[in-house]
Amino acid sequence: MKKTLSLVVTMLVIVAVLAACGSNNKGNNAGTGENGAGAGNDGGKKKRIALVLPEKIGVNPFFATMDEGLKKAGKDFGVEVKTIESTDPAALEQNLRATVAENYDLIITATFQAEDALTKVATENPDKPFAIIDTTVDLPNVRSVKFREQEAAYVLGAAAGLSTKTNVVGAVVAMDTPLLKKYTSGFEQGLKATNPDAKFLINYVGSFVDSPKAKELALLQYSQKADFVAGMSAVGDLGVFEAAKEKNLYASGQDIDRTLDDPEHIVLSQLKGTDTVTYETVKDFVGGNFEFSSVDYGLKEKGVGVTFITNETTSQLSPFIGQETVDKVKAIAEDIISGKIVVQTP
Repeated sequence: MKKTLSLVVTMLVIVAVLAACGSNNKGNNAGTGENGAGAGNDGGKKKRIALVLPEKIGVNPFFATMDEGLKKAGKDFGVEVKTIESTDPAALEQNLRATVAENYDLIITATFQAEDALTKVATENPDKPFAIIDTTVDLPNVRSVKFREQEAAYVLGAAAGLSTKTNVVGAVVAMDTPLLKKYTSGFEQGLKATNPDAKFLINYVGSFVDSPKAKELALLQYSQKADFVAGMSAVGDLGVFEAAKEKNLYASGQDIDRTLDDPEHIVLSQLKGTDTVTYETVKDFVGGNFEFSSVDYGLKEKGVGVTFITNETTSQLSPFIGQETVDKVKAIAEDIISGKIVVQTP
């Protein structure tokens, strides 16, 4: 009887120990399963990441795709994300301070418009991690994410040089800034590489949102015998597209695939993967690979590109460009990726 009782007690002890081990294992794995990405080791609490934009998203694809990348990352990595739009520089700084006060784990902002506000807020909060996209803020708690826009611009210019029938091409540019010089300089390098005799016209809108002025400048360039005008004026590009349609000539867009809107006249688009870099920034932060340094994305990293040449599209290829030109420029893009061609930065 005593032996039987002893055996029963022993078995109960073993069961209790096994149950406790099972419970401990479950607790240690919190945040590492399918629904726990980004949860960390603090009892399953999700990471919280805010994207503070310097302006309203509106019709600007640059910010719209950034928001899409953030939302996709939030879904894929199980983190709580929020996009906050600003109306002016004062509101931007206020929104950055609000996200600090609300203790977001990572705060992301974008463009040169945010440089001053971020510098001020990040300096005052040295223990808070920040990231800025499309420019550089040199602080120990800020990750700067940039693009090698000049590489895609070179590809676009090379295609224009091979396609133009009048040997005159133009660009309608938002402003004369160092960032946008990467576009115009890269474009001109590619243009001259494939067509040394081509004339390059540049006009500046003075704004990122003035479509009527951009249209006026595009019409001016078409009147000067340009048969292709590259839109480099953000929302202003809508005016460039109207001009191309009115004159039954050709244009290119920026940031997203604008050829889908009017493939007969918008024949190419220089792409900028703001969605990709936003997604990758969140991915690195959640995965523990986030470093406070400057990183950049070019053709090799698929951060920039050009429709038909480096990126597929459902649009119909315009006869103005033609498959022969696409094939030639694809080889040029590969030479940039391999390092055989080095695009100079102004």
